[in-house]
Amino acid sequence: MYNLLISCGAAVAVFIPLFFALDLYWLMALLISLLVFMAVFYLISRIIMKKITALMDTVTKDLQSQRVEKGIRELQSAFRWAKWQIYVEGQLNAQIGMIYYMKRDFAAAFPYLEKAFFKNWVAMGMLGVSYMKRNKPDKMKDTFEKAVQGTPKESLLWNLYSYCLVETGDAGKAKEVLEKGLKKLPGDERLKGNLEALQEGKKMKMKNYGEMWLQFHLERPSAVLKQQAAAMGGMRRRIIRK
Repeated sequence: MYNLLISCGAAVAVFIPLFFALDLYWLMALLISLLVFMAVFYLISRIIMKKITALMDTVTKDLQSQRVEKGIRELQSAFRWAKWQIYVEGQLNAQIGMIYYMKRDFAAAFPYLEKAFFKNWVAMGMLGVSYMKRNKPDKMKDTFEKAVQGTPKESLLWNLYSYCLVETGDAGKAKEVLEKGLKKLPGDERLKGNLEALQEGKKMKMKNYGEMWLQFHLERPSAVLKQQAAAMGGMRRRIIRK
């Protein structure tokens, strides 16, 4: 990354004259050089991130106005800064992949999701689902394992991982995943409820996550609405009986 190389170069350029020309104690020269490295790295990072933040504001407006292709082109134009700052490329790939995926253009989304930043759990979840649909269960598991390591406190991610395991016929592993999730999120009712459902041989319920769940396109919105209507109907009957 250019930022790292420039920062290192600035630090070395300061260290050499301090140590050799001014005969400064090496530890002091090293400390000053380290401070220079940090200052230059921070300054360049700040400049690059300001540019990306401004671009993301434009992309958000484009997406809100349904100018999706224009928003994607704007994001693709930001790859010119990828060599300057660490993780920028992965974050851009994640954003573009997520947009294509939510458009149901799964073929276009896949190569971007493959290069997504591993701490973007939504992009990693979409990649895991993509591997499942491509009948690659091992890659699916590897993807979800990396995702839960990077974002262990996200309830939906654990449930999504478990759901995909059930879909591939591995209910045993699905239960283990929910148990691990409960260790990270003790008391999470949605994890607990789905674990109990699997233990009883029932289907997992994901409707409680609403639109966050629907974005993975594993269940039709109409099916979720029917489930919610049925739940509300049952609630009304219980209220009337009381």
